[in-house]
Parts: sequence; C-alpha cells; structure tokens
Amino acid sequence: MDRRKFITGTIGGASLLAVSRFNNLYAWGQSNGDDKLPAILGGTKSHHDLWPDWPVWKSAYDEKVLKVLRSGVWSRAKVTAEFEQKWAQLIGTKRCLSVVNGTNALIASVAQFNIGPGDEVIVPPYTFIATIQAILMNGALPVFVDIDPKTFQIDPSKIEAKITSRTKAIIPVHILGIPADMTRIMAIAKKHNLIVIEDACQAHLAEVNGKRVGSIGDAGCFSFQTSKNMPIGEGGAITSDNETFMDQCFSYHNLGLPHGTQVGSVSGGGVRVGTKIRFTEYQAAIGLVQLTNLEKETETRWENARYLSEKIKGLSGISPATLYPETTKAVYHLYPLLYNKDQFKGLTRGQFLDSLRAEGIPCSSGYVPLHTQPFIKAAFESKLYQKVYDKKELDYADFIDKNQCPINDRICNEEAIWLTQNLFLGNKSSMDNIANAIEKIHSNADKIVRKLKK
Repeated sequence: MDRRKFITGTIGGASLLAVSRFNNLYAWGQSNGDDKLPAILGGTKSHHDLWPDWPVWKSAYDEKVLKVLRSGVWSRAKVTAEFEQKWAQLIGTKRCLSVVNGTNALIASVAQFNIGPGDEVIVPPYTFIATIQAILMNGALPVFVDIDPKTFQIDPSKIEAKITSRTKAIIPVHILGIPADMTRIMAIAKKHNLIVIEDACQAHLAEVNGKRVGSIGDAGCFSFQTSKNMPIGEGGAITSDNETFMDQCFSYHNLGLPHGTQVGSVSGGGVRVGTKIRFTEYQAAIGLVQLTNLEKETETRWENARYLSEKIKGLSGISPATLYPETTKAVYHLYPLLYNKDQFKGLTRGQFLDSLRAEGIPCSSGYVPLHTQPFIKAAFESKLYQKVYDKKELDYADFIDKNQCPINDRICNEEAIWLTQNLFLGNKSSMDNIANAIEKIHSNADKIVRKLKK
C-alpha cells in the first residue's frame, strides 16, 4: 500500500473500516470485556471512537472561496499573490511562488538552478517518488545516500563520500515532517560549493534552531496535496531569498515569459524554455482559509506526538524517531516508529500491524525501497539519457551496486511503522489509547504468536 492510499484510507470514518477485513481472521470484534487482553485475542479494543477527519473544512469561511468563484477571475491574480506573500512570511523567506503541486515545485527548482544532464544530485532513498522524479525529469543523475537508522533522515556522515566533481546539489528531505540535520548538511554544502534544495513537502512549519525548514537552504519546496498538514487538494510552493532564482522560477512556470530581473516584455515572447504550472485563484483562496488553522493544528500534533513518545519510551522493541538536537519543532505529517520483532517474541511487523489495527489504531508499514524501483532504469533507457551518458554510466546493475542503502532497506522491509497526522489532532486520551494498544500487544506478544501459528 503506498503512502497516499494508506493516508486516504485512514481518514475519518474510513479509519475504522481499515481493520474490518480482519474480522474473518481474528475474533477481536467479539470482546470478552478484558481490557488488558489484545483485541486480536478477543479483548476490548483500545480505541472505539472515530479519529479526526482530514482534510478539515470550516464552513464559516466558505464565503471567501465563493467570492473568488463568483468574480470570474480564476487564473493567477491578486488572491494568488496574497497567498504567496503570506506563505513566504510564514516560512521566513523573501519570496514564494505557488505552483500546481509539490512535484513541480521540485522540478522547477532543480531546473532553475541549472541542474541537468551530466550533473549529480545527492538525495536520500527514504522519500516519496517525486523527489527522484524531479532529478530525472531534468536529465540529472540521483546519487543515493543511506539514512540515519534512528531518525529516518539522510545521514550527513555519509554524504561527503558520495560527492564527485559532477555533484551539483543536495536535496535533503524533511521526510515525515521531521527536519533533516540541516546544520551539518549546510556545512557540507558550503565546503563543496553545492546547492541545497530542501524538500519540505511533508514538513510545513517544522523548525531547526527556531528557523523554519524551506528557509535554510537555497530554496524550499512544499506540497499542499490533500493528505498534507496544509491541504488544498493539489498545490505546491517554492520559497527562497534568492530574487534572481525566484524570477527565473516565475518565468519558467509561466511559459518562459519574462518576469522581474528576467528582462523582456510579455508581448515579445518567452525568454527561456518554460512550462505552465500556474496556481489558480480558487486554490489560493482555499489556501488562505486553511492557513487560519495551520499553526494551531501544528502545535496540537507537536504536543500530542511528544506526549505519546514519552508514554512509550520505556517499552522495549518499539521506539519513535529520534530528533536531532537542533530540531525545535517536528510537525509529524507521519509519526514513525521503529519496530524490533525480537523484543516482541518474534511477532512479525505485519502481525504487529494487524494487532494494532484490531485495537482501532490505523497504521502502515510505510515506504518500500525506492532506489531500486524500475522507473530509474526506464529513465536510463530513454533517448535523453542514452544520448547524454555513456553506456558505463547507464549500467543499471552498476548503478544499483553503487547506490546500496542497507539501512534504508532494513527499515522499509522490517522496522518502520507509520501513524498518520490526523490521529495527532485528537486529545491526550486518544494518545493514551495508542500507547495502551502497543503495551497490550507487547505484553501478550507470545500469546498472539501462538494463536497465529494455529
């Protein structure tokens, strides 16, 4: 199950339906009233209520969107500019450009830093496919650096070994809403004169030393897709203090027509190869409404996640992701746990997930390994790559060998567990229910293993 399907399937009332397929396998629905026995063994479920809906829409604000719809001005205009100004202010950058989605925010940023054929870009393997597609769409080569086993983030200690004369940029990904180690990454980038594009698509308002992600590197990229902590449906943004870069991005997103420092007149035609990935006014209107809730919701997730982490910290075999010391806020688009089956009497991760769902807690195993997926081989077989690179550079077996990420593989295949961000909009009682569910499974793991062997 991929990330978006899992998230969609765990929102609102659907979160309870996610466990219904286990009714025919296990008798957890037929409670014997024992609240210390796991539901999968017939005990009482830890959580009975519906989880918070997502996305959330406050009907009192409908008029702001209706005003835009009634105006007949639907293409990019003043409302979009207002949204961009407010997002830049919120992130802490001089400029913001809104685009159709986070994927195109990344593609545009890579393109306008003149990263392309012959260049290499360092990136973690634990990310959504869009991060890598942005590199391939510009004809560059992704170079994978394995992750820190405790944080889920790119491991800075392994970056310099992957830098070559062709390395042009690093794309740290603040995956799951947890900041990467930007202090060390920025130091490495400065030492080797590399561009840093922050993939903050899952990390709205996350902070490092009080500075929001998306304002630390040369540019930041955000997504406003429905599952995100800041949902519009679809949408994305680029943030930066670099005026020339932002003018180039504006030109690129608007058919290559000149803008700001990109000298020329619209009537004279395009000044660069561009595309058309402009935001609409009604997307911006929705975004302005959603901004009114973002900071409060972010604080709620942050408080609940820290509370849950504290509740389960003494439980062997399962632990929340470690935050880097400089992290002043993680925003938990997804709340990740590291699972060790040996500390659960040999209960496999899949069996643990089944048991947790039976308790009324939606959960997932998260990403599968990305760096070995066939879309990279397909890119290497394309005309562009065949013409630009020699055969040795496009030897896929050699590419796989050079980009081994064993820690990422282990976490993807054996250890990662995800809880979605909407669960953390609940109250402390619901966090207690999650902790109680995990503890019940841990205490009765041997019984669950025996039952599932029958």
